[in-house]
Amino acid sequence: MILGVSTMKKKNVLNLIKYYAEKNDAAFRNEAYEIAKSFDETKDYQLAEYIMAVLSDANTFSPQMDAVAHAFFKRVELANTAALPLPDVIKDDVLGIVNAVGHNAGINKFLFEGPPGSGKTETAKQIARILERELFIVDFDSVIDSKLGQTSKNIAALFDEIRTVPHPEKVIILFDEIDSLAINRINSNDLREMGRATSSVLKGLDSLDDNILLIATTNLYKSFDKALSRRFDAVIDFSRYTKDDLLDIGEIILNELLIKFKSAGRNMRLFRKILSCMETISYPGELKNIIKTSLAFSDPNNEYDYLKRLYNSIDKPAKEDSLKYMQNKGFTVREIEILTGISKSQVSRELKE
Repeated sequence: MILGVSTMKKKNVLNLIKYYAEKNDAAFRNEAYEIAKSFDETKDYQLAEYIMAVLSDANTFSPQMDAVAHAFFKRVELANTAALPLPDVIKDDVLGIVNAVGHNAGINKFLFEGPPGSGKTETAKQIARILERELFIVDFDSVIDSKLGQTSKNIAALFDEIRTVPHPEKVIILFDEIDSLAINRINSNDLREMGRATSSVLKGLDSLDDNILLIATTNLYKSFDKALSRRFDAVIDFSRYTKDDLLDIGEIILNELLIKFKSAGRNMRLFRKILSCMETISYPGELKNIIKTSLAFSDPNNEYDYLKRLYNSIDKPAKEDSLKYMQNKGFTVREIEILTGISKSQVSRELKE
């Protein structure tokens, strides 16, 4: 028995040297844990506990270690990111996720589905801030490989990395646009390769520790593999925005941006009318970009120039009928003056004619 343990230790030490030279942190930790376990089995408890303590205290996620320790995911900086506003129905689901984690009941895998710009990725960041966890995003460019069978091997290695994360209760793993595993294929006709990749994901999800909080996002839920969707404890629909929700969210976004643009004036009534001109109001991600661009390009000597730019980017009536068109849309003479630069008197005169 003693000889067997001694032999195993020698093998593990050689592996430690090998994995250190290869800068394979996940495999290095696994071997160190095996050594600690063997010391524990031979009743050398102090040495086993010392090894475990060193591994637990090691700061695997320090910036200088990220590139070495984790081949397939990287840390997301949360300090300078602002959360997108969400409607109450989605906020309730986010609160449910936070509660589920607090209950520690093994509900730990969540799929966010919805169109681009609906707030899926930003909500994952917000959850990380609320739970005071670090967020790590999977780099699918490094996972997907053109070599036959390599993608499924990379997926297996990815989940090995996730399983060996120290202090899993302090992190969130984000599979942003998990559709990449199914559709971003070098040879999309190779169904067997896609099947192998999906099978690897299924196995990885099944083997996850309950302490690992995993969030995946998809824009293509309708074509999502049903076996894969069943692996998630809850699917959150991010398309549940009403028109009033988007108008309110647009107002929140504008108020936040106006703090930075001191020369811009506040006219929320006109702003909401402009957004209402959109056939379909954009989701928060795109909406924020449209509003921010209008402010950034605006004339600092004209407090409402950004509203004019916003309107022109959203609604462009034919020039010959633009004033009447705007009046029919519910804009007042003063508002038409702001949006066109034409004086009120001239607007009134042309409308009468």
